[in-house]
Amino acid sequence: MSAAPRTFIQSGSRWEELAGYSRAVVDGDWIFVSGTVGQDFASGEFLDTAEQQCELALDTIEGALAQAQASLADVVRVRVYVPDRGDVIAVSGVLKRRLGDNRPANTTLCSALAVEGAKVEIEVTARRRA
Repeated sequence: MSAAPRTFIQSGSRWEELAGYSRAVVDGDWIFVSGTVGQDFASGEFLDTAEQQCELALDTIEGALAQAQASLADVVRVRVYVPDRGDVIAVSGVLKRRLGDNRPANTTLCSALAVEGAKVEIEVTARRRA
């Protein structure tokens, strides 16, 4: 008996190419989405606020999940990295609204980010439901 092959999902981020990773990896019913910043990958531009960047990061994550036949409702774990502690409340509000009643496990860390201009980075784990 062999395991189902893994599926690798790309989003077009230059960071994926630079570091040799995938936006998401699908392994069976599990979907692991890499840390995602709120950057317009086509233009390279960042939006002005952590709240706006959070929205865009979640749009990118939502798109990767959709390619894996899943949605934000399937998210079971969220990790959020925010450099400025003052942005945590705004970012948390966006997460609460976008994730709705799903209420996944969450860890939020205040930490410097590798990408200059990024005000938030989000990674999620999701599991497709039968």
